[in-house]
Amino acid sequence: MTVMRPALTGTLGGVAATHWLASTVGMGILERGGNAFDAAVAAGFALQIVEPHSNGPGGDVVIAVYSRSTGAVRIICGQGPMPQAATIDAFAALGIKQMPAGGLLPATVPGAFGAWMRLLGEFGTMPLESVLEPAIGYASRGYPLLPAAASTIGAMAGLFRTEWTESGRTYLPGGAVPAAGSRMRNEVLADTYRRLIREARGKSADREAQIEAAHHAFYQGFVAETIDRFARTTEVFDSTGRRHRGLLTGDDLASWRPGVEAACELPYGEFTVHKPGPWSQGPVFLQQLALLQGCDLRAMGLGSGEYVHTVAEAAKLAFADREAWYGDPEHTPVPMDELLAAEYSAERRSLIGEQANLDPRPGRPGGAEPWIPVAEPEEPGADEPEWMTHLRSGLPTVTPAGPRAGAGNTCTVAVADAWGNLVVAVPSGGWLKSAPVIPELGFALGTRGQTAWLTEGHPNSLAPGRRPRTTLSPTIVLRDGAPFLAFGTPGGDQQDQWTLHAFLAVAEFGYEPQAAAELPAWHIDHFAQSFAPRISRPGVVVVERSFDPAVLAVLEKKGHRLDVVPESTLGKVCSAGVDPATGFLRAAAGPRGRQAYAVCR
Repeated sequence: MTVMRPALTGTLGGVAATHWLASTVGMGILERGGNAFDAAVAAGFALQIVEPHSNGPGGDVVIAVYSRSTGAVRIICGQGPMPQAATIDAFAALGIKQMPAGGLLPATVPGAFGAWMRLLGEFGTMPLESVLEPAIGYASRGYPLLPAAASTIGAMAGLFRTEWTESGRTYLPGGAVPAAGSRMRNEVLADTYRRLIREARGKSADREAQIEAAHHAFYQGFVAETIDRFARTTEVFDSTGRRHRGLLTGDDLASWRPGVEAACELPYGEFTVHKPGPWSQGPVFLQQLALLQGCDLRAMGLGSGEYVHTVAEAAKLAFADREAWYGDPEHTPVPMDELLAAEYSAERRSLIGEQANLDPRPGRPGGAEPWIPVAEPEEPGADEPEWMTHLRSGLPTVTPAGPRAGAGNTCTVAVADAWGNLVVAVPSGGWLKSAPVIPELGFALGTRGQTAWLTEGHPNSLAPGRRPRTTLSPTIVLRDGAPFLAFGTPGGDQQDQWTLHAFLAVAEFGYEPQAAAELPAWHIDHFAQSFAPRISRPGVVVVERSFDPAVLAVLEKKGHRLDVVPESTLGKVCSAGVDPATGFLRAAAGPRGRQAYAVCR
């Protein structure tokens, strides 16, 4: 294969993000003496401005952290829980059988701001104002509008003009749909950030105290008060086709703080792979590795028909377990130890045969009986406007290929610094088509609650205070106990397939990260998406057209149902780490979407 981008290395730091401006913001922080964690926070806030179609301050983030001073990997959970008023009975009383995709009803506690503050306060070194300054600058002075954002605004313009009028004021300057590349501003959001800084300064001159004061202002102060008032008093048109007030209250925000916890981990040869817990889909990456450890991938050859078949079959088994067993472990037992046990993995591995399994079932860890709920299809109304179709889809994308491609869903930033620290974050939610922009704040709430089931008894059933299972899934890998690679990608349910393929290319075949990020990509679409309307395509493997036709012929012969999509459309893997051979820092970003970039210095 011909690698489109060079392998970047340096000595000061490496940053990779899904937007070139966020990458340069992160590097700017490193050049000013900040560490990897400072850089990630600054880049993360910049992403909220320059990728408003993929994330925002009202959304979520999951962050994986390796601190060289402790030698440990930690996970910061920025997935907020459901409101206390969010019960299955409450939705039944509204005549709702499936969690809606958009509006105020599926809103969770906004976790992104608190998680970024936790990262900055506990692991960073720079003051709040320094890391917020770039985001304020882009919000106030303007940023170039991405084509995907322009398409989303255009598709939703009718809703913005008639119902979500504050979104119209924010994203339809002069009442018109902005063109791709035009200069966009969000002065209201810039003022929200400025006020957070002012209130933090007013409390103390101490860095940590200011960060805590900013958290308080967001979750108990003016931001929480504004969210509470808006949700209680505003009837918002949503994806049910009706208007509803929200369930989220100021008390829900005030009672939440982001957690820092140990990662789920799995040894894989000389590597140790670290993921978020089963409140995310992260352990599905580890389950796939555990299954593949008993397969001779190198003998198959990277990207061969046998290789893709084997990895796809392992994905089916792992994702079947995700569907049956994953949920918030603070509310329901999750048999994670059993799911990763060698004996269990060997039993499941024996199910991988020569032909595609068109009915993969979850396992029975500890003899427990699995259960996967089935989504009830939504019937579109007569003569619905086009924007209603997009509102019913819980993904950020508005293109027909959105449910299968996902290259524009969510964001990622990964950073490595000269002190040996690694961090990778996957921010999402609060995108511009999820819910209306809140007046006085300049941002929308996230709708991650749509991933929960309105059915009792499942690990991911809706319940007050429970985290809906998130797709956000960063990864940190140590090699022989030393920092090696931090990576993530946008892409909803496909994240832990696209990143797995890139990691296997590095770990099994010796590819450097940039080349691995550019390999032809694929994923299974067998199970229902986590997002409304929960589309599933049993037996389908989505493959980029850049695959050799002979490989596709092998897959078809084995019974896979292929969906061949344009080349370079699946995922945007971003990574940062350390080259063990030279000690140089490195960063890589896949070229898909023409906006993810890496930088090293």
